[in-house]
Amino acid sequence: MLLLVSDANILIDMDEGGLLASMFSLDCQFIVPDILFTEELEELHAHVLDLGLEQKSLSSESMIATVRMAQIYKRTSRNDLFALSLAKQEHCPLLTDDKHLKEAAEKEDIIVHGTIWLVEELVRTGKISAHIAKSAYEKMEQSGRRLPWKTAIDRLKRL
Repeated sequence: MLLLVSDANILIDMDEGGLLASMFSLDCQFIVPDILFTEELEELHAHVLDLGLEQKSLSSESMIATVRMAQIYKRTSRNDLFALSLAKQEHCPLLTDDKHLKEAAEKEDIIVHGTIWLVEELVRTGKISAHIAKSAYEKMEQSGRRLPWKTAIDRLKRL
């Protein structure tokens, strides 16, 4: 089973698109740093725990690494750096569409995927149809989520 660390934005995108249940049906384990969950998801998105999202604490070494990275990646938020540190700690990919977090992750040799990749995985594995994916993108866009919409639709057509 593939382990994936997510930032808050991915989970919010999937929630806005109505794809959370499908996301958690993938053969993946999704985790977030416990502090990120508390600060960014608990109030409006606590239901993701019922679907299978797991919270994980950072080790003391990972906390020290987060402090180091905060000095290097000044444009990346503290909670995003916690997600990056957790991905490093767990030796797994990071889910994010945040530009600055992607750049930091790539410099830290962490594989990065985003919402488009996740939606495409849902289509490739037959969890949703391309029609449902397109509808989900429309819901995300209408709710103010930010993705490269033309790229998302073009890639969906190729599936």
